[in-house]
Amino acid sequence: MAVVEETGATVAAAPRPRGGPLRSARDSLVVAKRNLLRMMRIPEMVVFGLVQPIMFVVLFSYVFGGAIMVPGQASADATVYREFLMAGIFAQTVTFATAGAGAGIADDMQKGLIDRFRSLPMARGAVLTGRTLADLVQTALTLVVLAIVAVIVGWRIHDGVLKALGAFGLLLLLGYAFSWIGALIGLSVRTPEAATSGGLIWLFPLTFISNAFVPSSKMPAVLGHIADWNPFSATVQASRQLFGNPEGVVSDAWPMQHPALASVLWSLLIIVLFRTLAVRKYRSATA
Repeated sequence: MAVVEETGATVAAAPRPRGGPLRSARDSLVVAKRNLLRMMRIPEMVVFGLVQPIMFVVLFSYVFGGAIMVPGQASADATVYREFLMAGIFAQTVTFATAGAGAGIADDMQKGLIDRFRSLPMARGAVLTGRTLADLVQTALTLVVLAIVAVIVGWRIHDGVLKALGAFGLLLLLGYAFSWIGALIGLSVRTPEAATSGGLIWLFPLTFISNAFVPSSKMPAVLGHIADWNPFSATVQASRQLFGNPEGVVSDAWPMQHPALASVLWSLLIIVLFRTLAVRKYRSATA
């Protein structure tokens, strides 16, 4: 495209991006491919991301497995607790990926890469969407490896492969939702180190004040109520049901009685809210 100045000279104008969902999707996939290639070139990023969840599986299974009794059982049984535990470990793994997403975006911000993306004729939300999609792929690979480790330590599914795939789908949806929280944190801090710290501080109380490691019925009343309405707890409970794993004593709270629906609603709400905030922050932070 060309424009004519007052002097009569013709100069090239910067191309304008065409709008529309198709263009936005294509731009997002290009950015996602770039991030996936980067992950492949730095395999230690994936390897180190696997170490922590595997440690949690082994430590909780063998250190606490014989000491914690799942309500409804006559006595503490390590095998029962392992099956009760795994949905919580899966959910913790997908949500802890939030810190990595935030650190990656903060690193791109610090290096000026996002400013260069912003100068291109591409959809405004594509940079963040592409990053979160790449993180989703990495999270899916992590879940595959973690599921293999879980089977080795004694975890099993009991209600068929289709329901198990549904459970993993809910877990990935939750992880994708939380990656948008990580994106917002990464855009709001100055260094990757700050993004990592900021991404973990709030995750520990979120995951431990839940039904991931112990049933909410064993908690004090106030904490138990918080745990029942925790979005994290809804996904854990839904996954246990779909895997056919022990659930313990289930609360009468609505999210615990309809965990699959609650999990989807919570995840979609988080995506809509934090994607909107992250894209808005992206525009102002790189202006």
